[in-house]
Amino acid sequence: MSTNRKNALGRGLSALLENANTDITSNKLEGEGKVAGSVANIEIKQIETNPFQPRTTFEQDALNELSASIKEHGIIQPITVRKLGYDKFQLISGERRFRASQLAGLTSVPAYIRIANDQAMLEMALVENIQRENLDAIEVAISYKRLIDECNLTQEQLSQKVSKQRSTITNYLRLLKLPDVIQLGIGRGDISMGHARSLINIDNVDKQLEIFHQIILNNLSVREAENLARGVKTDVLNVNKAANKTAKVVLSLEQQNVVNDLRAVFNSKVNISRENNGKGKITIPFKSDNDLKRILDLLDV
Repeated sequence: MSTNRKNALGRGLSALLENANTDITSNKLEGEGKVAGSVANIEIKQIETNPFQPRTTFEQDALNELSASIKEHGIIQPITVRKLGYDKFQLISGERRFRASQLAGLTSVPAYIRIANDQAMLEMALVENIQRENLDAIEVAISYKRLIDECNLTQEQLSQKVSKQRSTITNYLRLLKLPDVIQLGIGRGDISMGHARSLINIDNVDKQLEIFHQIILNNLSVREAENLARGVKTDVLNVNKAANKTAKVVLSLEQQNVVNDLRAVFNSKVNISRENNGKGKITIPFKSDNDLKRILDLLDV
């Protein structure tokens, strides 16, 4: 396997694909004249999606951007498929590239051709998924759990496959013990993994949810969340008054409802922060140029 090919794949996936049980590089594919393990152009209509795909949501703006890039530059990294029969393939990894290629109007895509059973296919798809940089912490945690539960891996074996410390894997798995509301908040980006870790050791679910809402409504830092979780008696919204001349204030119920309404309108993590002197600001974050344009259109500016 060439150096370029290794760099194009995540370390964990590359190791799996080098395994003799999943990579047959000497057998000709029946009726194709192509070698399993090589890169070949395959018609999109011959490829079916992966039933083991661990990711279920794909951001439309990101897909549109990738589609535009593919139109201009083509697919830089081939997808990976397994052969099911004559002129029939199933996607193992690269579903974002596959979907974006369809949006771009391509009729064929470059693909690595593999021969794998369902177990190996699931493992490859999950490991490939974990290598992505744009996964949220919950998606990573779910992929870790599926590898352990469905592929019969220990945390130590998983650590080796995905090239992560065992303690890192443990921290991700612990996120799945949090209430569903908090897990959804992590997935949406309402709180960071650092915030979430401060909530894990709290035994009382109601207390977890209370601090979770405080973090969002008042834009608390990880340090402030940790102090609340430890029960440190301090101003909830201004842990270090010496460093902050004006303290934030708790939003009223009416103002909290306004925040929720604005989030629904803009489909974004809108925040309102206020100070004791009555001043404040409304923040509307965006994820990309397209997302900014969408928000500006809603504002009619």
